[in-house]
Amino acid sequence: MGAFGWPHLLLIFAVIVLLFGATKLPTLARSVGQSARAFKGEMKAMREDDTSPAPVAGGSSEPVAPPAPTSAGIGG
Repeated sequence: MGAFGWPHLLLIFAVIVLLFGATKLPTLARSVGQSARAFKGEMKAMREDDTSPAPVAGGSSEPVAPPAPTSAGIGG
């Protein structure tokens, strides 16, 4: 089993044209391009979030402990 060749790609393109029609192909290609751009932008934003340092609460470099649990809301 090899990779797709030109005959395979032409057959796939012909099926797409039959399914969607030649008039809808530009709209379909435009929407695929917009989706790809949005996905690329989100992936870039995620990478930037991973590389930027997280803001530290209180301005000190020490980790902040969460508040201790209370018994006020437990047991009704």
